[in-house]
Amino acid sequence: MIVGAILVQNTAWISARKALDALITAGLLDVAALLRVAEPRLAEAIRPSGYFNSKARKLKAFAQLVAAEGDGEVGVLLAKPLEELRPLLLATHGFGPETADTVCLYAARHATFPIDAYTRRILGRLEWVDSEARYEELRSLFVSQLPANTFAEYHALLVRHAKSTCKKRPLCGQCPVLEICPTGWSEVGSVEAPVPPTPGDWSD
Repeated sequence: MIVGAILVQNTAWISARKALDALITAGLLDVAALLRVAEPRLAEAIRPSGYFNSKARKLKAFAQLVAAEGDGEVGVLLAKPLEELRPLLLATHGFGPETADTVCLYAARHATFPIDAYTRRILGRLEWVDSEARYEELRSLFVSQLPANTFAEYHALLVRHAKSTCKKRPLCGQCPVLEICPTGWSEVGSVEAPVPPTPGDWSD
């Protein structure tokens, strides 16, 4: 999952999946192999993902992190508390806030919330946040307003909604949250704009 989170950066999952399968076929999907393999060979193996030279360096950096901070075991690294693991990831080449939080939430099962383009799109159309809101501001908003045991499901549902309905060209007429979406009401031609709920209502 962590390797996939790196490979999918700036590309579609179908391309990342091809690169992941290539790593599996080549026997390179473990820390020892990633440390041992020459970077040019690794880059060639993940070519389908795009930006393969850059991503090869990122995979190497992650393997080095596991070796240094996890005794060579991914599980040992992920067992670290969030306040220790997240800074370690953020200090590693290839891990911006979104990737770090994705790993912390889905792989390490920590209570954090990734803010991706899908989440920003939905929040923006609902007019719940300013379009220029910074990453940490949005992450803190979710973490403070939702029960921690719902983070993974809530994030997954946002991604699903953005892919199926709230697309770049939204299908507002089919939207299950049209009732509270000013953008949707504008798209379908309603004469009365909705009153969006406040963040305090999100968990209802």
